[in-house]
Amino acid sequence: MASIEVGRVCVKTLGREAGLKCVIVDVIDKNFVLVTGPPKLTGVKRRRTNVKHLEPTSESVDVKKGATDEEVMKAAGRGKRAEFMKTTVLPEQSITTTESTEKSID
Repeated sequence: MASIEVGRVCVKTLGREAGLKCVIVDVIDKNFVLVTGPPKLTGVKRRRTNVKHLEPTSESVDVKKGATDEEVMKAAGRGKRAEFMKTTVLPEQSITTTESTEKSID
């Protein structure tokens, strides 16, 4: 499993931004990190997030601690990484809920 570190690309698992990818910009303490999409690339606003609400991926972006949205955009917006960042991941919980709903309809 990937670690929680500055520059790590993660998927948000809870909240209105669930399924969207973001980049860790700063580690606040053992429970919270500062993440950004940036909003122009993925739609995730810069905010404090509980690490329990993130799923780290194997991808990382070369940014320094406290990087601005523009710096993250430049680092993440190159080549195939930009396409990876734009894709949305369906949370596992909603997939199982959808499958159980479909079975009950049949």
